[in-house]
Amino acid sequence: MMREYYSITELTREFDVSTRTLRFYEDEGLVQPVRRGRTRLFRPSDRHLIRQIMRGKRLGFSINEIREIIQMYKEPPGEIGQLNLMIKRIEEKREDLRQKRRDLEETLAELDQAEESCVERLVELGVNT
Repeated sequence: MMREYYSITELTREFDVSTRTLRFYEDEGLVQPVRRGRTRLFRPSDRHLIRQIMRGKRLGFSINEIREIIQMYKEPPGEIGQLNLMIKRIEEKREDLRQKRRDLEETLAELDQAEESCVERLVELGVNT
């Protein structure tokens, strides 16, 4: 049976985030919990959105990119548009990571070359390594 509401404490424990993080998502308009006085009550839909936000963060998406994907779901073209946008964003992230990998490999090769030069010079100086 699905619950009507979740407390902020329950969700911070479930998703291993701080109350400040959930309030930030609220301030950013990503979730809209119901207010009862000073208490925030999160609906199952908010819980689902938090799960989506956490997944987006793990994949390296910014809050703005996550917002764009969530907004796409709420408006036409709806889920199809959201899925197409998600595929596009994943391709962009994948290419960013590939570029970072190329940069790292290049830097590692430069370090190897620098180390080799140092070792060669030590040999020239008659120092055993």
